[in-house]
Amino acid sequence: MNNDIDCLLIGHNEINFEEYEDIVTRMGPTSGAYRDLNLNYLRYDEKPYTAAGMFNLINNSNAGRHFKPINFGETFSAAIAYLGSFLKKNGFTFDYVNCFQIEKSQLAQKLQRDNIRTVAILTTLYVVALPIIEIIDFVKKYNQTAKIIVGGPFVSTKVRTQDDSSLEYLFKDTIPADFFVNSSQGEAALVKILHALKNNLPVAQIENIYYKTNNKLIATPTLKEDNKLSENPVDWDLFSRNISEYVNVRTAISCPFSCAFCGFPQHAGKHQTLDLQGVERELNLLDQIGTVKSINFIDDTFNIPLNRFKDILKMMIKNQYSFKWHSYLRCQYIDRETVALMKESKCEGVFLGIESGNEQILKNMNKKGDIKKYREGINLLKKHGLVTFGSFIIGFPGETENTAEDTKKFIEESGLDFYRAQLWYGEPITPIWKELDKYKITGESFEWSHATMNVGTASDLIDQMVLSIEGPIWIPQYNFDFDSIWHLVYKGISLKDVKKFLRIFHQGIKEKLMKPHQKEISYDIMRQFIDIFQCQGPDEPDDTSNEETKLLGKYDAGFDF
Repeated sequence: MNNDIDCLLIGHNEINFEEYEDIVTRMGPTSGAYRDLNLNYLRYDEKPYTAAGMFNLINNSNAGRHFKPINFGETFSAAIAYLGSFLKKNGFTFDYVNCFQIEKSQLAQKLQRDNIRTVAILTTLYVVALPIIEIIDFVKKYNQTAKIIVGGPFVSTKVRTQDDSSLEYLFKDTIPADFFVNSSQGEAALVKILHALKNNLPVAQIENIYYKTNNKLIATPTLKEDNKLSENPVDWDLFSRNISEYVNVRTAISCPFSCAFCGFPQHAGKHQTLDLQGVERELNLLDQIGTVKSINFIDDTFNIPLNRFKDILKMMIKNQYSFKWHSYLRCQYIDRETVALMKESKCEGVFLGIESGNEQILKNMNKKGDIKKYREGINLLKKHGLVTFGSFIIGFPGETENTAEDTKKFIEESGLDFYRAQLWYGEPITPIWKELDKYKITGESFEWSHATMNVGTASDLIDQMVLSIEGPIWIPQYNFDFDSIWHLVYKGISLKDVKKFLRIFHQGIKEKLMKPHQKEISYDIMRQFIDIFQCQGPDEPDDTSNEETKLLGKYDAGFDF
């Protein structure tokens, strides 16, 4: 049966890691991009494996206990849910694929079977055009009539950071889309495009878009959209057939802070929050679906304003939801009552953007926090048994080897369960770019220097942290994050064994740094990986020798590692 679809939404495209690793490797072993990525994968059998990839490799080869594979598509997208609900509210039909790579076969069927007017590509997590182009090429292979619309942070960031000629080359000659939406929100522009196409109306009067005509790229006037969360609730019932254990939920737009390293508030605009009744309505719908085990609240700072946060926690306790949750949190803005409410409302853990263990660097970052408050907040969370992950940036303007050493000491002494120290990524849209002269900043992205440090030194300091910090467990970034911990837990792996797995991955990265000429992970590291997942239940087979041979036989056969 053919369906008439006004807009087909396409979620995230996690590009092939082997191809991406090859692209970054070609930048050279001293490049910031390579050294950053190098801490995120191990090599086995001449292929690169992220933490998620290594888990799937071992799991798929295990003749004993099996777990579901881990992948990006497991979590249902908050952006898909919001945009789909917005389109339905405005009278348009829609369909979607949550994850491009996982749902390619379903997408091909939809493109061939249904009458699709437009395809909208979400770009929330993209910093390069490659995944967008891959989606468009796939769409055009199966459907040559649907108009293709690209919107989101990728577009608005490029508009703000590139000159006219570069932008024209990108939008007109590189990305073969029909429309680009340039807006911090963009849903109203999407609706206007759909209305114009459906009614054969000109698109020139639609604000905030780029479109192509007569081999020219046309930009329309910009006009700030102001779509209120409270007026545009997500109708989770529309997606219930495809929601399983994990869901991203958004209860706020933008961030109430303006950290000097972050461009998100500049993109997303003024901070606004969904009211308590709206949050409760969405959570009630998700609970009624019956499959959701874990919710990731993706608000940049879930616990601000604090009184609203407490009201949400009390509401969740009152409703006794079946799912657990985790979120981003500013631990300097919590107290005993708040943490007790978090625990009672089934919080499992929090992501803490601490960023530095040095007071001066925190001031440079405009973090609105101090070391003492951070320590107190982490202690409160730990006393209530909540899992903590601390995120840190190394190399921000003003950083020296001494300030980085303060961060290292803070991580070691903090009591955090997990941490990540990553290279500063210099984005021209961030507030620090207003102080280029003050800090003598040159370059951008992962190729920069400033008055007190360059990218090479910062990378060296991060490597030293990875090699020397023994307490908190280091977590890689690419294809794995704090949210992934809970995915493993809900597959039936104890948190204790998740920590073991990540410690072994960490050991593999250490081995890689200490033995840069060693091409593959050692027998010992692979043996440890296998041992974790050899835990057998009483009714499960215990003969895993054949499967072990497949993985370890490489070494017996003279595997070059």
